[in-house]
Amino acid sequence: MNNKYPTAYSGFFMMKQIFKISAITITTLLVSCNSTPPPKETHKETTESSLMVDGKLWSSAYQQNAAEYKALCFQAYNIAKLRLDQALQKDANKALAIITDVDETVLDNSPNSVYQGLQGKGYESESWKNWTAKGTADTLAGSKNFFSYAASRGVTVFYVTNRGEDEVEGTLKNLKDFDFPYADIGHILPKTTTSDKSERREKVLKDYEVVLYIGDNLGDFSHDFDSKPSSERNSNVEKASGQFGNKFIVLPNFNYGGWEKAFYKNSYKWTDAQKDSLIKSTMKSY
Repeated sequence: MNNKYPTAYSGFFMMKQIFKISAITITTLLVSCNSTPPPKETHKETTESSLMVDGKLWSSAYQQNAAEYKALCFQAYNIAKLRLDQALQKDANKALAIITDVDETVLDNSPNSVYQGLQGKGYESESWKNWTAKGTADTLAGSKNFFSYAASRGVTVFYVTNRGEDEVEGTLKNLKDFDFPYADIGHILPKTTTSDKSERREKVLKDYEVVLYIGDNLGDFSHDFDSKPSSERNSNVEKASGQFGNKFIVLPNFNYGGWEKAFYKNSYKWTDAQKDSLIKSTMKSY
């Protein structure tokens, strides 16, 4: 192009382009300022999620909040009262007794699971004993009324628990604070050398006719369920099906128990990642 003032024109052209670009940039900025800002980045997990740990938080949320959980507890103790009344109408050669578990049968320990889970941890013995020593666990719905009723009818209550001997003081404090009957040294049978409750049940049976066994774990009822694989536990449930709701009263526990231990081949030597894999290996999908 013929231009008498090439340098001046070139400068003018460059300035025009700069103003054009600046206008576009300013417009873009103005539009951005009027737009909804992107959401702030939420907290990111710093550790790998664990099915074992997160599962306990979820099951604890159910235990602490679900009306359905409370309804299941009331249902269990309503049936227990019905069966007790039936037993009281029969002749007995010995004094009548009830054998009950403590944890997740009488007392609610979900706060300890939550405490551990929020730290990314599962069960730890030290944390558990610190919790039981407090003696502040709440009760399961229906439990206090049922055991008070049983005592009022002359039925002795034995608390056969797998809490250790060093946990008895906190346990009795907890039971006494809620006025549970027979909350004394003579009627609480803690774990000594084994978690198998057979010997402790037999001790009660020497002097009493046990009309009801109450618990959340199948080992609370029979040795046939202790440290067995899931397939055998399920098979033994089928064999004892007539006992459930009659002599065996089961409370719900989605948090822990023999069912969980069966996933881990009845050993707790696994890492959390290995536990996750063992759990997933048993689950059905499509």
